[in-house]
Amino acid sequence: MSKFIQLHLLTSYAPSNLNRDDLGRPKTARMGGSERLRVSSQSLKRNWRCSDLFEQALSGHIGTRSKRFGEQLRQQLTTKGVNDKKATEWAAAIAGQFGKLKKDSVEIEQLAHLSPAEQQAAFALLDTLVAEDRAPTTDELALLTSSTTAVDIAMFGRMLASSPEFNIEAACQVAHAVSVHSVAVEDDYFTAVDDLNDGLDDRGASHIGESGFAAALFYSYICIDKELLVENLAGDLDLANKAIAALVEAAVKVSPKGKQNSFASRAYASYVMAEKGDQQPRSLSVAFLKPVFGDDLAAEAISKLQQQAVNFDRVYGPCADSRAEINAITGEGNFNELVAFIAD
Repeated sequence: MSKFIQLHLLTSYAPSNLNRDDLGRPKTARMGGSERLRVSSQSLKRNWRCSDLFEQALSGHIGTRSKRFGEQLRQQLTTKGVNDKKATEWAAAIAGQFGKLKKDSVEIEQLAHLSPAEQQAAFALLDTLVAEDRAPTTDELALLTSSTTAVDIAMFGRMLASSPEFNIEAACQVAHAVSVHSVAVEDDYFTAVDDLNDGLDDRGASHIGESGFAAALFYSYICIDKELLVENLAGDLDLANKAIAALVEAAVKVSPKGKQNSFASRAYASYVMAEKGDQQPRSLSVAFLKPVFGDDLAAEAISKLQQQAVNFDRVYGPCADSRAEINAITGEGNFNELVAFIAD
């Protein structure tokens, strides 16, 4: 089994606003001395793991991120007839296992990522506490986070500084997607008309607004440590392979949701290169340090990406044991075969 799986994607979006900054404009970054469009790794990962595609492929193995788990527990206890004081104390003890609580509250300070197994164990413990009319023991609380089969936690990790025993190292690293060319963010000036305005007294717009947008061909990079993923999933190789296959399909097909209704910004990757091996991973982003420019950006970007992989091999020796690719621009390759190659 190869330790590392690396994915290099090129995905083109028409004018859109996939991932907004604090001013509502598309996120950008400077690279190679020029302004590039950017989609954050946080945005990419959330859209993948919350997608219907991911849910259908890995139903029952996806975690939940929330600060409010303690309130769920408290409500469950009160529903079962436990008085408010005990319900709050017991819920706080269990929720506190997943992170530091806010003062005088059952709410966790930071977003806690809980696996289905951990949630089920917590609710099962509630039933025991209600039946025996007692508070949870230290040993019972420790067992709640002893293992996880949530693939999104195993892939993307979780970290709470207040509860280091709760931490899981991410087996999958995702880079921010960056345009391979320079961009200029533009503004869309728009108006809305009141349908009941007959125009006799007021012919003006009822609303005026602006929305930033830009078009780009993005380079995305993903690195999966398969050995660590299997370890995070308690040695379940089959589940790890299913998780990898689902992640690949989501990364290739699922788009960020920013301003989706305004721009219909849905796209499949135009090109994917997959690499497997035990060699130290490396991104191919240096291929686009000099912005791509010309009438055929996709072909030029694919050529530069392929050449950069070859150049690394020439200098450092083979940087992967095997590679596979699909090219939707030229119609070469088969996606199902690519997934089989990656998840094998």
